[in-house]
Amino acid sequence: MHYLSDTPDGAWAEFIRHEEIKDREDVATIRRALWAIEVENLPSEQPELPERMLTGDRETYGSCRVEARRWRDRGTVGLVAPSAALVKGGAGGWRVDGGLQPAPPRTGKLFVLFGRRPDLVGWPSTIAGRPSEDLLARVRHFRRQRAKTTRTGA
Repeated sequence: MHYLSDTPDGAWAEFIRHEEIKDREDVATIRRALWAIEVENLPSEQPELPERMLTGDRETYGSCRVEARRWRDRGTVGLVAPSAALVKGGAGGWRVDGGLQPAPPRTGKLFVLFGRRPDLVGWPSTIAGRPSEDLLARVRHFRRQRAKTTRTGA
């Protein structure tokens, strides 16, 4: 499977979330490649799960995988879903209009492509880059897992 984001912020947010990076100091140490991928005919099929599950935490990951498998088994080439790692409206870009101006915020998308895809063409947009530190505030971080307690009888 290939997981692609519609914005660099979305791709970085996925990395930050899965690495559980929450401190600005840690962002400064990131050195990763980020690629631009050419995809003809992006999938438009959407998972049939509630948004709270699609943008959930570790607890909903299994349900998302089952849903993806169901679509893949039906012969679908891929899916499009809201980014689980980027908060709603967190995929912001820039416009040049008498200087650099923020573009309207938008919600990031994640594209899942099933199977081998030798048709994909990619270009490294950065070899050892890092995200902006201000992205941390727009990442939907995993919740802290509660420590499991056990009771013993006396």
